[in-house]
Amino acid sequence: MTVDTRVTRVLQRGCVIPASPLALDADRRWNRERQRKLWEYYDRSGVGGMAIAVHTTQFAIRDVGLFQPLLEFAGEVLDEIDRGRDEPLMRVAGVCGRTDQAIREAEWAREHGFHYGLVSLSAWKGASLEECLEHCRRVADVIPLFGFYLQPAVGGVELPYRFWRELCELER
Repeated sequence: MTVDTRVTRVLQRGCVIPASPLALDADRRWNRERQRKLWEYYDRSGVGGMAIAVHTTQFAIRDVGLFQPLLEFAGEVLDEIDRGRDEPLMRVAGVCGRTDQAIREAEWAREHGFHYGLVSLSAWKGASLEECLEHCRRVADVIPLFGFYLQPAVGGVELPYRFWRELCELER
């Protein structure tokens, strides 16, 4: 999969890409209309992209079966937003788990119009550098990767310079 050159230009020029929180109602249920309004607000604020299912929403949404519905809804809403823009919003989706789960999530993200996958390696604690890189290679076969470092203090794994160098050498 190659990324639309218009999206690549947005990234190369530099832009704000907020990590979208999950919009909940007073009973802590996902509220689609509030979610839509939040994303519309981000668009009107001039962002160049949005990161969905990352940061504050990354892990919990999978436990309650919201990952796929959230990506599907985001794809629909961001398509609507893009129709009113000169350049498309860059779309980044969080991708978690061991390789089988991460590939499944990357496929869902791609199917719903996401351009990049932001891979969490939290499920790879204790794995070798080679195992982590092979995992990333396999996910990159499905969707281009967007680098991000989740620090060990908040659930990430320690990644040496060599990891980042080899990750950057991947075609995607």
